[in-house]
Parts: sequence; structure tokens; C-alpha cells
Amino acid sequence: MTRRDYEKIDGSAYANIYAVGDLHGCYELFMRELESVKFDTTRDLVISVGDLIDRGPHSLSCLRLIRNSWFKAVKGNHECMAIEGLLGQDEHYQRLWLYNAGDWVLSLNPTERAEVLDLLKFCAGLPLVIELNDEGFKTVIAHADYPYDQYRFGRPLTQEQAVWERRRIEMRDETEIKGADAFIFGHTPLKRVMQLGNRLYIDTGAVFFGNLTLLRLK
Repeated sequence: MTRRDYEKIDGSAYANIYAVGDLHGCYELFMRELESVKFDTTRDLVISVGDLIDRGPHSLSCLRLIRNSWFKAVKGNHECMAIEGLLGQDEHYQRLWLYNAGDWVLSLNPTERAEVLDLLKFCAGLPLVIELNDEGFKTVIAHADYPYDQYRFGRPLTQEQAVWERRRIEMRDETEIKGADAFIFGHTPLKRVMQLGNRLYIDTGAVFFGNLTLLRLK
């Protein structure tokens, strides 16, 4: 599946919309959070900031979420490492992914490993950026950062910029990104949601602190 960098979602198609922080294999925690808001898979939507896999106990279950119509995701750096390492047979990324807790795949049986490869092919086509529009409010979701001070749908960006970059949050940069109302990122584990300008960082360390953020957008 070919890479696409941007995807637009019309929020009017859903009753409730949530953004969720980095899951990192914490499937049961995610299910509990959905239950707590009475999530309806026939009417509601979750948008993930990526990093579905690695570190937690149920990476395959989290990876399977991308097959559901009620679940959208941008690519995280952990998906990118797995895609390059397993599908691309890139030895550098294989080592990097295994070093960063990708070794769960080694414990799978052959059927499950084949399923992982199929799911990663699907992941390869996930966007780097999702733009959500609802009643005139524009929210932009990416894994780590949007690399410009002015947002424009389709503006060229690299995978590296979207899934690895931490410069803004490390500098506690309060500069707002123009062109959208709000930006939502994960990637950097925090004890609580952090707002900098019109950017929200919602990786609250599900796998480290047991705290998964499910942020209602609509």
C-alpha cells in the first residue's frame, strides 16, 4: 500500500469523536476507557496519535484496531520502525525496532507473525497527518509534530519530521501554528496533558504510568 501523508475527516459524520494517546500495547486499558464513555462503535470515532505497538502486553490486539471503521490512526515512530524493519527488510530499522521493544513479535506463532505482516502493510498506508473538520473547527493530529508555523493540507513533510521531532516540546515553545484551531500530538510521555500554544500533547504514559488520555473532540 502506498504512503499518503494527509487525510481529511468530516466530523459531522459522527456523534462523538475522541483522540487517544499512545497505546503501546495497552489494549485492555483502552477498552476500559471506551467503556467509561459509553463509546458506540456504530456512531462514534477514535483518532489515535500513533504508537499502537511495543512495550505493553497486547501489541497485536492494538495493531488489529486499524481494521475497525470506528478507529483511525496516524503513523507513529514505532509503526514506522516495524514497517521499515519487517516489510522493508532494513537491518538498521530491524535493530532499532528490537531495541525499542519490538521483540514481542519474536514470541508469536507463525500464523500471528503472518497477520502482523499483513497489518503492517495496512499501516504503511496510514497518513502522517489527519485533519478533522467539525462545524468550522479544524483540528490537526500527527504523532510527534507538524514541522511548520503555518498549516496547509497537503504541504510536503517528511516522515522523520512527523513521527520523531521533539524540538517544540523540549523547548516548551508557546508559538501557535497558524492555519488550524488545534493540533494534537503524542510521542513524548508526560504525567499529564500539556498545552503549548494551540498544541496539545496527549501521550500520558499509558504503558509507563497506567494513564491513558482519551480526549473528547466532539
